[in-house]
Amino acid sequence: MTKLVGRLFVLDASGGRVFSMNPDGSDSKTLVTGCRIPDGIALDLEKGHFYWTDMGVPNRNDGKIERADLDGRNRTTIIPEGATFTPKQIHLDSANHKLYWSDREGMRVMRSNLDGSQIETLVDTSQGDTRPGADARKWCVGITVDADRGHIYWTQKARTTASRAGSSVRISIFPRARMLPIAGHDRLVRRAAGADRPGARSENRHLYWTDRGDPPRGNTVNRTSIDGKPAQDIVLSNLMEGIGIALDVAGDRMFVTDLAGSVYCAKLNGSQKRVLAAAQGNLTGVAYAEITSTEKK
Repeated sequence: MTKLVGRLFVLDASGGRVFSMNPDGSDSKTLVTGCRIPDGIALDLEKGHFYWTDMGVPNRNDGKIERADLDGRNRTTIIPEGATFTPKQIHLDSANHKLYWSDREGMRVMRSNLDGSQIETLVDTSQGDTRPGADARKWCVGITVDADRGHIYWTQKARTTASRAGSSVRISIFPRARMLPIAGHDRLVRRAAGADRPGARSENRHLYWTDRGDPPRGNTVNRTSIDGKPAQDIVLSNLMEGIGIALDVAGDRMFVTDLAGSVYCAKLNGSQKRVLAAAQGNLTGVAYAEITSTEKK
């Protein structure tokens, strides 16, 4: 007998691994090891894959993107070293069969087909700077895609965690359009984490992101409306270098990871925060999905 069960997929940068667990923190299983500073993760339930980025060494052009089956088998590299500099967060657009990612030291937003072919640079934030990653304000970090409305959202890092120079930016996918800053984001925006459900009413559509900046505004989860009057709300605080975030809109909950090694769960409004796991390494990306499980009668 088969049924759908919730499952979290988490990246441990210090341990160089991908692991999964139940959304209550139980049944933790290591799926892949030997990663080189994994940072972003995306799930392809239709094909039964997960994709993740390996940052590599930040001052070298040796980042890559890998793929494996949901059980960790059939691991393969789809974006090889040299094709992207320091890939960070990644987003899968299943409707158009594309992968999107931010390249930090490469100072660009990129995409490819799901098999790694047809690599494109959509946005170049270098402004002619040939020194990879020299100016942190040009780093692209978080990314998400609203395929229904044809928009890409990505984040520009601030120079330091104390700076208020970070921003979130939007462009159209088809055709390409000028960059549009999202009003109200006048400070470090570390990880943009996905528009709300496609097709949801406009007043309910939000961007969520984690902020590694200094307290009191930093170490938080924030959100803002995509369609309504721009306003930045802190919905979760007291993180220890918050990094990854995944939304389960149907279940009215978010999952958040931090560099101190904790996985948190809370409602989308930030209430009922609890720790699901602790001391798991330096945690970066996280993804949530309901996957098919086979049970014996």
